[in-house]
Amino acid sequence: MRFLPSAWVRVLRVDGTELRTGRNLNITKDVEFSGPLVSVVEKAGALIEALLRDFQVLDDNVRFKTVPEYPRFAWFEGLVNAVAHRDYSLQGDYTRVMIFDDRLEITSPGTLPNRVTLENMRTTRFARNPKICHVLTSFEMVRELNEGVHRMYEEMDELGLPAPEFSEPSGMVVKLVLRNDIARRVPYVAAADEVPNMAGNKTDDRGLVVNGQELTPVERTALDIAARDGKVSTRILAQEAGIGLRTASKTLAALAERGLLTWHGTSRRDPQQHYTSK
Repeated sequence: MRFLPSAWVRVLRVDGTELRTGRNLNITKDVEFSGPLVSVVEKAGALIEALLRDFQVLDDNVRFKTVPEYPRFAWFEGLVNAVAHRDYSLQGDYTRVMIFDDRLEITSPGTLPNRVTLENMRTTRFARNPKICHVLTSFEMVRELNEGVHRMYEEMDELGLPAPEFSEPSGMVVKLVLRNDIARRVPYVAAADEVPNMAGNKTDDRGLVVNGQELTPVERTALDIAARDGKVSTRILAQEAGIGLRTASKTLAALAERGLLTWHGTSRRDPQQHYTSK
């Protein structure tokens, strides 16, 4: 920071698929990291990993398995590239990571360096900041200098996800977008996109409608947990939604009554009772 005052990374988690402002601000996490670049990458990477989800999907043997929201290599390589190759001559801007419900965006100040273009970036490499690249390589944060971007494409494809999207939207930044294909991975999200609300219109990203019923943020969190972990309990919902056990219990029971969750247990006092997705 002493020599590169703009060398910091900001990580944000957004509730929804679009960033809103004012009273409708939907940022649930906003952390800035500054200091030695190696430390910045490590700390920002740790937070990103903690904010990302796992999904339960059926494999070829019709068994559920846990898969990450994005391949770790893809988003970590995107973060490292943004830090290593950004234009540090541009003051007042910073590397930004934004995690939405359906995608992860990494924005880096400056254009693509030298001979690298959007068309050849999978096979062409040029270090705008060779000393920074050397340091990150020494700490084994950059292991495959000649094929990192190409491997990002391969790993997204292996997980059945859309290809990484690189762009230079304003001519002043480079943006990477990774999409998690959530509508396919979480069936109730796909169903919600097809169900009109009470006025006959589809819901926007401020609400979610399932079987004609709009979900509250807490109810949506409950269904997210059930899809992510395979089940949801009163205690887990209370912890993740920041609510009391009584409210969490009532929320889950109501979702079961509406046919959106299935209750499992021997009695209402069973400490192992939980709910699963329909």
